Amino acid sequence: MEGIIIAKFGGSSLADARQFQKVRKIILEKEERRIIVPSAPGKKHSKDHKVTDLLYMCHQLSSHDLSFEEVFQLVRERYEEISKDLNLSFPISEVLDQVKKKISEGATRDYCASRGEYLNGLILADYLEAEFIDAAEIIRFDSKGKFDSRKTEELIKKRLCHGNRVVVPGFYGADEEGNIFTFSRGGSDITGSILAQGVHAALYENWTDVSGFLMADPRIVKDPMTIREITYRELRELSYMGAPVLHEEAIFPVREQGIPIQIRNTNDPENPGTLIVEDQWSKSSPFFITGLAGKKNFTVITVEKTYMNAEKGFLRKLMSVFEANEVAIEHTPSSIDSVSIIVSEKDLNGKLSKIMEEIRIYCRPDQVSAYDKLALLAVVGRGMIATTGISAKVFTALSRACVNVRMISQGASELNILIGLENKDFDRAVQAIYKAFTEKEEGTR
Repeated sequence: MEGIIIAKFGGSSLADARQFQKVRKIILEKEERRIIVPSAPGKKHSKDHKVTDLLYMCHQLSSHDLSFEEVFQLVRERYEEISKDLNLSFPISEVLDQVKKKISEGATRDYCASRGEYLNGLILADYLEAEFIDAAEIIRFDSKGKFDSRKTEELIKKRLCHGNRVVVPGFYGADEEGNIFTFSRGGSDITGSILAQGVHAALYENWTDVSGFLMADPRIVKDPMTIREITYRELRELSYMGAPVLHEEAIFPVREQGIPIQIRNTNDPENPGTLIVEDQWSKSSPFFITGLAGKKNFTVITVEKTYMNAEKGFLRKLMSVFEANEVAIEHTPSSIDSVSIIVSEKDLNGKLSKIMEEIRIYCRPDQVSAYDKLALLAVVGRGMIATTGISAKVFTALSRACVNVRMISQGASELNILIGLENKDFDRAVQAIYKAFTEKEEGTR
């Protein structure tokens, strides 16, 4: 359907009646917003509870033959309050009774969790005077809970071809027998992406409580600028290094068709937020870098052996040691006679001495050494590829901030520069690089 917009609204956007009113205004402002995907109500304030968490608790109590009445009452009050404050005539209390009965009869964990989106979808559809389509009817899983993309695409084309405004709850689907299955937490993002792919949408809007992605962590950099446009590849790099972005699985369905994603703020709808696009449609950045992201607490294990490059199977043997110990490898910078293995200290979990001894036995290196408390910082940006002097600017900034660089790596894509430094220098490094690339440009991107 040409020109159609998928609009997904997160839990904070639908936490209470006042937020519902904002959402309705946003939806009605554009006729193209035809498919609406709601999440379950989020927290109204810091001491409040997410409805999904309450529903998980109801299942847990019920499955142990304990009373879940008190917890379910919190769920009931939330929905009845929203419905009452919006002056709706929809019989939400009757639907809640049905849900409660199902839980008491031993409903699955996935069924219980999915009711948050289901109930919110019913209320929103009534409030918008739009058609409600249960996600269980069009998002298909197999009997083992694996998502069936082919069948889902068929059902979407069949049910969403009329072009009317519809509300489809996020987060869940069902198998052919009607058994409910959910995606992982944050799965409403995935639902929106799947629907966007299925109808070949022009745009997938993801409405939340932030105005897009920031160039740096606001806990480290004061008032960092918003990234106005980012490519899928850059997003992947920043996400991998710990930047809070979209649910990873939500990116791939729309990326396959080159559908842009726009991150918008329900509480600041005039703000354009962040647009995620394919590389060929991207505009150049005035800052040359798109963003900074990183993580702390890594250990580096360095293996040295003369003529390592001439020994066939050496790297395979080395990697197999980590595989046998079930330790994931983050990065492997190398030189002609040495290779460094970077692993998360959390993943290492006390296995360092054992792994080093196995490397000595299996790989017979000249030397094995390790140091911990390493942080990894990624400087990401498509503008770095065709711009000279970016590396010099990065390392000059670090030098002036008295940050000692322990490792440097740049991938073949040239989209990022990966810097290893001590944990204690991480915040200072982020601040120095951010300032170096933005201090002369005070406007937003």
